[in-house]
Amino acid sequence: MNILDDPKAIKNLDQSNMLASIDLLPKQIEQAWAEVKQVDIPADYKKVKKVVVNGMGGSGLGAHIIQSIYFKKLKMPLGNIHSYDLPGIVDKDTLYVLSSYSGNTEEVLNTYEQAKRKGAKILAIASGGELGALIKAGKIPGYLFKPKYNICNQPRMGIGYAITGLLGLFEKCAVIKVSDREIKAVIQFLDKLKLQFEAKNLTLDNLAKQTADHVQNYAPLIVAAEFLSGNAHVLANQLNENSKNFSHYFIISELNHHLLEGLSCPENNPKNLFFCFFESQLYHPRNAERLKITKDILRKNKINYLSYKLQGRTEFMQSFEMLLFGSYVSFYLAMLNNVDPAPIPWVDYFKTQLA
Repeated sequence: MNILDDPKAIKNLDQSNMLASIDLLPKQIEQAWAEVKQVDIPADYKKVKKVVVNGMGGSGLGAHIIQSIYFKKLKMPLGNIHSYDLPGIVDKDTLYVLSSYSGNTEEVLNTYEQAKRKGAKILAIASGGELGALIKAGKIPGYLFKPKYNICNQPRMGIGYAITGLLGLFEKCAVIKVSDREIKAVIQFLDKLKLQFEAKNLTLDNLAKQTADHVQNYAPLIVAAEFLSGNAHVLANQLNENSKNFSHYFIISELNHHLLEGLSCPENNPKNLFFCFFESQLYHPRNAERLKITKDILRKNKINYLSYKLQGRTEFMQSFEMLLFGSYVSFYLAMLNNVDPAPIPWVDYFKTQLA
């Protein structure tokens, strides 16, 4: 039997029950939105003129997604950094967000005193650790959450908290506008959508399982555009960490200016590469045409690809749709690769060597 359709085999391999964390993404969003609305934010935080978010790994992914979704609506710069140091633009008019699931990420914590010295308006989002203690003590306003719907407790799979927590904090600081209606619609949409992708839905009728099956033994290259650019970043990360599978992402139309010339060599590219296109009826018409021509060039180079067409009615919905779909794909590819998706032994080894 195909392992993807064998519940016992999946349970045996998925020791930390990551599958439950994926299934519970709508619950993560629901919990985070209800809780972050109760966070008190100083009134002067609504007067900021720019935003910088600092987060590593899974803790930094939410900002990438928000930046992409709100690209055309943001009235101020929103920067994502992954650094021990602050960019020069941070000052008293900056909303500076410390994002760390564990609350102990050294790069993020290293910037706290720097941000204080610059007079930045500091916010934080964490589930505990040093950062959580600062929130609890009232030294930093922010969202301290208990990730009860992230069963595997891997930061990257608690992304519902990271995204929704940031959305709520940004809404309170008048950086963006997000309504209860939008959040409720996304939750309802994901609850219906996951019926298509969850494990009990057999491979024959499950696009997430089929996608994992297609890309097995290849390096998946994720291609998206515009408001899904942040999602492409997230999916590549999840394939790296969950599936233990090399993956990277490229953005239309930027890739059309360089990547196409890299398809010819090495000669074994057709044996190693598999492009995954995420298409939307909401893309700019020229980007839709670019996707079409890009696929034609892949065919001419005998390189495999597949397309997933987003179903959501809005950009907001489609972003969360790609997040859910991609999470399932990364999990199913881990099953096909015969690896437990939760442990990250090489990242842990790196951290012990760095300590």
